[in-house]
Amino acid sequence: MSNPAPINSASNLAAEPRTLRKSYISVPSIRRPNRIYRLGRVLTGVALSPLYWILARLYGGPGLEFRSRCALMGLRLLFTRKGPLSRSDFFRLLFWPIDSVRYFEFDFMWAALSRLQPSSYLDISSPRMFPLIFLGEHPDITAELVNPDKADLEMTRKFITACGLDPQCRLGSLLIEDFPFAHESFDAVTSISVVEHIHEDKTAIENIWRLVKPGGRLLLSVPCAAVAEEEYMDTDFYGVQTASENEFLFHQYKYDQNLLEERIYCVTGYPRRSAIYGEKIAGTLQSWLTKQWTREIYPIWKEPYAVAREFQYYESLADLPGDGVIAMEFVKPGP
Repeated sequence: MSNPAPINSASNLAAEPRTLRKSYISVPSIRRPNRIYRLGRVLTGVALSPLYWILARLYGGPGLEFRSRCALMGLRLLFTRKGPLSRSDFFRLLFWPIDSVRYFEFDFMWAALSRLQPSSYLDISSPRMFPLIFLGEHPDITAELVNPDKADLEMTRKFITACGLDPQCRLGSLLIEDFPFAHESFDAVTSISVVEHIHEDKTAIENIWRLVKPGGRLLLSVPCAAVAEEEYMDTDFYGVQTASENEFLFHQYKYDQNLLEERIYCVTGYPRRSAIYGEKIAGTLQSWLTKQWTREIYPIWKEPYAVAREFQYYESLADLPGDGVIAMEFVKPGP
């Protein structure tokens, strides 16, 4: 399901900035699971993951085709054993390669990017498997993959080597404001759940939009809610945050319609195509995240079914009862 909207002039969407409501989240202490727990988790996931994939398929959940692509890559890597990946990396690809709303985001982005067949492609800090699966199925395409999180980028490098994608990928540990690329360099730019973590998000969108060629696409997703929110946490998961308040670090924005227009649409115009996916009961996603942070016995292999059951598509942001995500496809006007 998608919600089409017409392209609009960016100048018509400029608005005065407003004060957002703020929330402060303390991340619970992370437990270190012992070896028995880890082994039990793997065996349980291996046994139950196919069942929940089938249930998710029956329930009409999104992203299952992409999840199957991840599993096929995991099988290939398991038998070829190329590169410096661990056994846990193979099992993750095989049985729980995607989490929560990524099923929806990957589904939307894959459909959009597959239609484009870009000759020049930039990915900005998306979950690594999305660009790598795409490049693996399109050996004629090369890509720039940038991510300021050096540890995460190094793991991406290991997957690239294991998948034999080194000739197609150039990596850069860069912030958006430090990109060396010329204006209008790329036919397609993807950034999945990234911009919301940048405090100066409008400036980031301006810098990204300059890189898109006329007629090119920007594929973007951000978290959303009926009422916008600025979220702070006492933990910096990505190691790049600087904005702080009351000893909490800025974590992300949740965008409502007005904030999308103030921070994104005023630069890009309205998206050519968009879709909204959100929880049916407020608090569902946060409860999942809390369990993952504390490393309780959280059934991540159940998530394709849980997402299909606990989330749904919405017509507008105002309809959301809690947290959601909006995926958008922007087309840059020609000269």
